[in-house]
Formats: sequence, structure tokens, C-alpha cells
Amino acid sequence: MNIVVCVKQVPEVADAELEITKDGSQIDMEDLVMTINEWDNYAVEEAIRLKEATGGKVTVITLGDDEAEDILRRALAMGADDAILMEDEGFEGSDAFGIARGLLEAVKGLDFDLLLTGVQSADDGWAQVGLLMAEWLELPFASLVIKVESVEGDRIIVHRELEANQLERVELPLPAALTIQTGINNPRYVSIMGIRKVRNIEIKELSASELGISEKDVGAEGSSIAQASLSLPEEGEGAEILTGSMDEICEKAAQIIRERGGVA
Repeated sequence: MNIVVCVKQVPEVADAELEITKDGSQIDMEDLVMTINEWDNYAVEEAIRLKEATGGKVTVITLGDDEAEDILRRALAMGADDAILMEDEGFEGSDAFGIARGLLEAVKGLDFDLLLTGVQSADDGWAQVGLLMAEWLELPFASLVIKVESVEGDRIIVHRELEANQLERVELPLPAALTIQTGINNPRYVSIMGIRKVRNIEIKELSASELGISEKDVGAEGSSIAQASLSLPEEGEGAEILTGSMDEICEKAAQIIRERGGVA
């Protein structure tokens, strides 16, 4: 089974002090550590597990700058076979449509049975890229996949997450597209030594012009969304800590709610 996985490099912001650029257009990325998008990491792991079970190869693709090569090397160290870097300044400022359009042109030229993406990205959170690609490629797809049950011949059975803690079991013909949810597996650890072992693997580089992508379809010009401004939320007063016995705390809490109009 040949599998293509689209991945993205995102800033690690869990413990970072975020700052906004002076023009208020975006987060200041200068001192932030970049890493692979969490959802995409699960997608890479699932692809490699499927390859180990059924044979074939895994190709990872990302759209980004030179530094984005790091996450491709990481995927190669996990067990991917090929990597493609789409590096072009023309993609900067793309919305979900532009990102999907760029990745689509790279994927169209590949022979694959399965296309995987993460459900969403940790920075923009579009949750649309994988679905747009599936639509344009006219592939059957399942979103929010939390389990691949089996692959038999030209069919794949998966479980996808629904609302209210419900699951849906879906059978799809191949080729197909899946968006992968976190928790589907436990991604393997990648050591520095593992990354060093794949440093000589060639990463194919593509540009928008090589793929025949018009500037009107990607970047800020091709985006249907214009970001007006970005700001950090205002900080309010500190929380009030209630002390005393449980009955006293409950009475104080009830009094506060009544005073603020929460209870008639």
C-alpha cells in the first residue's frame, strides 16, 4: 500500500510567552520552537504502521520554508520512505483553500492508495485541508478517524469520531482519504541519532511555478479570508479564593452569584 501524508510545521506554544508583531498582523515567531503538527504526527505514525503491515511505501509532503525540512527528516526517521518540500514564498498568507491547492498539485502526480492528513493544524485550525483535497481528487473519505480496523484488498474499514461520544464504522474503497484524530496510536520516539541516519536521504523540492499553480490561487491574493488584526486578550483581576468550611464556601459562592444577577 502506497500512502501519502501531508504534514505541517507549527510553533510550539504550550509554554511560550506569545507576543504580537508591532503591526498587529501575526504572532512574533522569532523565538518560538517549531515542531510537527500534533495531528500530523499521529497521521505519519498510522501510515508507517499500515506500511509495516501491508508493505508499500510512505511519502510525506509539507508546504513551508527551508526550516520545514526538519519535520520531513523526522518523518523519515520514523520510517517514511520519501519526502517532498514545497517551498515557495507565493504560498505565504494562504487560507485553507490555497494550502490545499498547493498540496493537491504535488499529490496528483503520485501513485497512492491512501491520502492522510491530520484533522487540523495547531496554528490556523482550519480543519478543511484534507477534506478539500479529497473533494478535488474525487476520493471517498472519512474524517476524524480514530481507528483503522482493517485493510482487505481494495477496501479499508475505519472508525470515526462523532458527537456525544459516538463512533461510526465506515468501509471505503481504495484509493481513499482520511483525516486522522489524535489518540489513534502512540507515535514512536524519534532520536537525534535516528534523524542523523536519514540526513543523506534526498528531499525533493517543488515550487508553485513548477506545478503550474497560479499566484491568484494561493497566497494572500488567492485567499478568501483577510486577517484584520490580532491581539492578546485583556487581563482581568485575579480570582477570588473562598475559604472556610464547605457550608461557608457554598454560602459565599451563592451570595456572589445573587449579587451579580446570576440567581433571581
